[in-house]
Amino acid sequence: MKNNTANSTPASSEYDFQKTATKVTTVSIVGNTILSAFKLLAGIIANSGAMVSDAIHSASDVFSSIIVIIGVKLSARESDKEHPYGHERFECVAAIILSAVLLETGLMIGTKAARSIFNGDYNSLAVPGILALAAAIISIVSKEAMYWYTKIYAQRIDSSALMADAWHHRSDALSSIGALIGIAGARLGFPVLDHIASLVICFFIAKAAYDIFMDAINKMVDRSCDEDTVKALKKCAAQQEGVLSVDFLNTRVFGNKIYVDIEIGADGALSLNEAHTIAERTHDAIETKFPKVKHIMVHVNPYHENHK
Repeated sequence: MKNNTANSTPASSEYDFQKTATKVTTVSIVGNTILSAFKLLAGIIANSGAMVSDAIHSASDVFSSIIVIIGVKLSARESDKEHPYGHERFECVAAIILSAVLLETGLMIGTKAARSIFNGDYNSLAVPGILALAAAIISIVSKEAMYWYTKIYAQRIDSSALMADAWHHRSDALSSIGALIGIAGARLGFPVLDHIASLVICFFIAKAAYDIFMDAINKMVDRSCDEDTVKALKKCAAQQEGVLSVDFLNTRVFGNKIYVDIEIGADGALSLNEAHTIAERTHDAIETKFPKVKHIMVHVNPYHENHK
């Protein structure tokens, strides 16, 4: 016997997910727009190429935040005939796009720095003004704050796209640190420090892009839950009234949701209605205790001693 009722996560939960993600990315868009405009102005006035490049990096965060909003809105759409299992993987697609943008940004910074180092024409570089130094410090503090703000909410709603956006903020903070070192070094008579710092930052950005990409790919490919979650699911099912054994359990991670197939053992002498009630009780208990579970298929077997 099967209870194949597919109960989705409550609408309010999906609404909270989308509302939170939209709020965080809106803050990111507004903050990055103001910050990039300020850094661009400071770079031009203070004659700092590093600060102008950093401003462009911040402007790319606006683009990444827009991608996050699109990905979250698409992933929150209800199941339909063409997508009966929902649209959660659209968020993973958004995270993959962000990882590509992040990697491209890092490679651009690294390539430019490497060319400047190998060219060796350091004397032609203009000495940046104090305004560029102040802009770099403000950028570091602002972007680090935005990183933690976005990361906390990304972990709270388990959003890979939002986490990717958080790391984009961190990469911008690292870029600003490179700009700070470079500007300070140039003012002290060592302009090459700007390029060396940028080259090191390139590797940090590339590592963040790789981590984001692999996390999204893992969520795109069907895989089971971690062992602790599997054990907790089995324990929850075994504790339900009428369940005499847990014979089989399969889990599948779909985006940031979990699909569960479970077989339980019950008294074979029970009526169809009684067995169905046990299946529903198990279904509802798991769904209540594990909010990330989107769909549960419960199959009831006649209990045998060898199932112990």
